[in-house]
Amino acid sequence: MRLAGPLRGVAVVLLVGLTWFLASTIFGGDSGSSVRHFFTGKLNQMDTTYPRPRRYKCGLSAPCPPKHLAFRVVSGAANVIGPKICLEDKMLVSSLKDNAGRGINVALVNGVTGELLETKSFDMWAGDVSDLLKFIRPLHEGTLVFVASFDDAATKMNDEARRLFEELGSTAAKELAFRDSWVFVGAKGIENKSPFEQRMKNSKGNNKYEGWPESLEMDGCIPLRAPLDS
Repeated sequence: MRLAGPLRGVAVVLLVGLTWFLASTIFGGDSGSSVRHFFTGKLNQMDTTYPRPRRYKCGLSAPCPPKHLAFRVVSGAANVIGPKICLEDKMLVSSLKDNAGRGINVALVNGVTGELLETKSFDMWAGDVSDLLKFIRPLHEGTLVFVASFDDAATKMNDEARRLFEELGSTAAKELAFRDSWVFVGAKGIENKSPFEQRMKNSKGNNKYEGWPESLEMDGCIPLRAPLDS
């Protein structure tokens, strides 16, 4: 009985030595560092952090080339969620900024510098189209025009308003009808039709919402134009 303690101690020492020997044999070299490496390697694999996708200006999937403006234009959803106009990662128009309204939402931007000039909304259901005409008639050459519809953008549109948007590069303005969704980017003095335009027709059989088509979302890169000769 008196030998039980010493024998137990010897057994523990032998067990530790055997374990150390087996570890050296299995992992080779410095068993301590090898064992640590084995377990930390497993932990690192379990704790792998995957890189998040890069986010570019206005949420674009790729960056714009130099001397280009990144933009995203979103029309309103039915008469509930307001439109958005983003330029160079700055929100120009949105419900949160309290400058979006029913009808046609417009942001004017200097096409040479990218500077915001003005934003305004025009009620095309109960408003006066003359307010819209006074706003877009005197635009200067090279001014960029960003447009996003909300609820109804067409009821009060007349022939002159449609023609002025056509002169800015629109192909859809002439056919825009009651509650159509519409997003558009054009410019004063554009030589060709704008490549940045989408229209979703209000159709009872195809509408996403009960009385409205789905919201439209458009993004891209717009080249800055060279300064005009004085």
